[in-house]
Amino acid sequence: MHLTVLAVPDCPNAPVLNDRLAAVVDGRAGVEVSLEVICDEGEAARRGMHGSPTLLIDGVDPFAEPGQAPSMSCRLYRDENGQPSGAPSPGQLRQAITHPPASAAGADAPAWLDSLGRSGRGRVAPAERGLRAVHQAVLRSFVNTGGAPDTASLGEHAAPYDVAEVLAELADGDFLCLDDAGQITAAYPFSALPTPHRVRISGGPAVFAMCAIDALGVSAMTGVPVMIESADPSTGEPVTVSVDGTDSSWDPATALVYAGRTGDGCAGPSASVCCGYMNFFATRAAAAAWAASHPEISGGILGQARALQTGIGIFGQLLS
Repeated sequence: MHLTVLAVPDCPNAPVLNDRLAAVVDGRAGVEVSLEVICDEGEAARRGMHGSPTLLIDGVDPFAEPGQAPSMSCRLYRDENGQPSGAPSPGQLRQAITHPPASAAGADAPAWLDSLGRSGRGRVAPAERGLRAVHQAVLRSFVNTGGAPDTASLGEHAAPYDVAEVLAELADGDFLCLDDAGQITAAYPFSALPTPHRVRISGGPAVFAMCAIDALGVSAMTGVPVMIESADPSTGEPVTVSVDGTDSSWDPATALVYAGRTGDGCAGPSASVCCGYMNFFATRAAAAAWAASHPEISGGILGQARALQTGIGIFGQLLS
């Protein structure tokens, strides 16, 4: 494995990243670290530099966001608590090196894995027209109370825009779901209605998640540990997962996730065509048997690390 730090001349954060990398890779065999100084925009684009400093793991930036353009500007990262930093935290670096981009869900993932939500467009709502303010207020209601807020309470977050129109636009963009009366029934990763995936938030309420991947992203989004309680849909065997940021513990130890969707694509609300087919299974054999008995569902099996990383990638920044 080769780790490359790309940085502009005299970047103050390059030494910080180098020191953290040195501590993380200490004792690891077969890991090489190098520093490359980038002096112009063309070189930054060719090397895949998304700000200074950038870390490449075997040529791939594990911290790049979807559509992030090449840049020589100062780069800021968000740690596990959402705090800005000039370099990834040691924990984030350890996770990226342990599960490098080639084995993670990303832009080159199979078509059945909507690794970034909303057909690769991500689930961070646009900042304009009150969309992000209302979206985050809805998510915080689930985090703090376990349920969706009433529409009236969202008025101050939508102002000066009409809250009903803001919610309708969020629903059209598949950031949340509304019933016929305009009430919120889901705001990924949360469901206002019971699902097979209950998430107990440390120091907070229990809430239902839309699917297994959504449940796995809640800890990174909230910044606190969670306990996920679910079950293998084919056998009914309980599956529990304790998640604390990028760390997780699974029971049974053989548990994993099957991620599927109807048809050839996710052309519609995720709640309808994806969420019901992303579940925990107690064993790989159980997941494979379920998939074989549902040929109308396209998908694949995700190991524990990849499933967790996918959930973090989708939901980790929603409240930042």
